Amino acid sequence: MGGTSPIGRSRGNAVHLHTGTGGIVPLQNVTILIFALIFSVLFIIALSCSFLGADEEDDTPFKSMLNDIATNDPGVVLLGENVDVDIDEPSVTVSWSFVACGDSFELDGSSGIHESQCGLPSMALWIYADNSPEPAAIYDPATIPFVRKTGKRRRIENLVRFDSDYTLDVHKARLYPFDTYLLASTLRAVNASNTTVPIRKLSTIEQVTSFLVAISDVESYEIINGTQVPTRDFDLYVTRPGQLRFYTLLLFGINWMLSHITVGHVILARRLVDIRSMTKHLVSAFAILLVIPQLRNSMPDSPDLDDDYIGFIPQMIISASCVLTILLLIMLREYDEMEGKQTPRQITRRPSPTPPPRPPPPRTPKVSSNPPAPPILPRKSPLRPFLLGATVRTRSVAMERGEATCLKDELNTSFVFPPISHTNGIIHHRSRSSRSRLGTTGLGGPFESVSGSNLSRSPTLKSLKE
Repeated sequence: MGGTSPIGRSRGNAVHLHTGTGGIVPLQNVTILIFALIFSVLFIIALSCSFLGADEEDDTPFKSMLNDIATNDPGVVLLGENVDVDIDEPSVTVSWSFVACGDSFELDGSSGIHESQCGLPSMALWIYADNSPEPAAIYDPATIPFVRKTGKRRRIENLVRFDSDYTLDVHKARLYPFDTYLLASTLRAVNASNTTVPIRKLSTIEQVTSFLVAISDVESYEIINGTQVPTRDFDLYVTRPGQLRFYTLLLFGINWMLSHITVGHVILARRLVDIRSMTKHLVSAFAILLVIPQLRNSMPDSPDLDDDYIGFIPQMIISASCVLTILLLIMLREYDEMEGKQTPRQITRRPSPTPPPRPPPPRTPKVSSNPPAPPILPRKSPLRPFLLGATVRTRSVAMERGEATCLKDELNTSFVFPPISHTNGIIHHRSRSSRSRLGTTGLGGPFESVSGSNLSRSPTLKSLKE
């Protein structure tokens, strides 16, 4: 096989074509790392800025309400400035503050509570909760100290605030984070002369840690010694905020996905034979078994683990069962190797659809027991003798020389199907321009000597052999 090779050009001087990047500059790993660090720092700074200005609100939560009471319905007000919800206890603790609105109820030098027109009560008060015989709190304005320079009253928390504890019904705690709670209570205020003082308003803050608080108060009365005394009732609704529910559901879904992954480890380990590969699945499943309780405890203000029948408990059962199953599979593989009877497990496959039946093959004719016919030589070109300078011998010339019998046999053999085998002699092909003749005596008598002498003297045969 021939080929061409460049002459006068060595491979070391080969021209390297420059590949274009289409305007895209590839970044190195160090550059990508620097960009990642910058993005992380900017993200942290952006989150930190969300705390700026949080304590500089335009309006305090109770300012507008207190100003409205001082203008339209002056009297004593109890503000729930803190609500502590404890599901595990279970209890709710409300920290109430004494507030008075109106000149006849307000203590001199104490105005400006929550940047409003209200101040501290000017009279001593005893607060009774839920018809308790013992007062829940006692307020004495004589104990409120003065500021020497300004002459204003100081607002001491322990002197103007009291805590009221309530028992919480937690039969819906199992619905966490969609659990809701309801608390109802009543309060009554009495002055130093044992006269009931009407409470104009009960209000609390709207949001505390992990809970949203909504309160609705209503004016009521009690009958004591046949006399109606005014009281104030309130209903406290406690729910979970939307952000808490989102993060809780996200962790809940992650725990269930990890539990399903342990089931996948069992399926994969069951198809394996190598013990070392099965050990990797065992380690992963056991790690998931340890991670699930930690993720469950990271849920904000979540209830106890022993009351979670749709999350933690079934997740731990599934994960622990998968770990035990993988351990049993490893033990079985070890036992099979010790016994030397381990055989590759046959993997069941889905049956493939059966192909349609093929059409029957075409019928072939039966092979005859007779020997195959001699090959038929291709037809010679009529111009070949003229090109080679030889004379053409026709059928008439052969008949004139007494070779009619040989021609008869040749014609009978060529035009009969299947061809007749020559059992009484051998066919000799002497040249391309000569005919086939039998080497033994046929029906026409002996002719070998005559044809042989004539052909030996023919110059055409001599040229064809060459």
